[in-house]
Amino acid sequence: MSASAEARNAAIRLLARREHSVIELERKLAQRDHEVAAVTEVLAELAAEGQQSDERFAEAYVHSRVDKGFGPERIRAELRERGVNGSLAELYLQAVAEQWHERIEQARRKRFGTAMPESFEERVKQSRFLQYRGFNGGQIQQIFRQDDRD
Repeated sequence: MSASAEARNAAIRLLARREHSVIELERKLAQRDHEVAAVTEVLAELAAEGQQSDERFAEAYVHSRVDKGFGPERIRAELRERGVNGSLAELYLQAVAEQWHERIEQARRKRFGTAMPESFEERVKQSRFLQYRGFNGGQIQQIFRQDDRD
């Protein structure tokens, strides 16, 4: 079997499990010692055939991470690590933008329960957790400001 055929089979097996970005596939195939030239050729063919798509990957990745309670900042950084260009990431992050307030509340309640923090220390702890999950300062402040108005 030729180097290109082996690389293609490996790439198709990876894509059968889930969507991958081009960069992810390059890395995984390189780790499996496939020739660089063969990998480049195969990835171009798969993209041309529509079997690999960074657009599909970005859309699936954003929805998956949103469903797991992660915020836009973390998802954006993870997409960047996976080689997805910024404008493509923003397109899919904007598609779920109206969900951020609901998602940050869900993440906070899942971790800390329904009661809002009573002490400054507890608010800082919750804020740090939400920031780690990928929500920005404005989103975090808004969720606690809402409690102050009640």
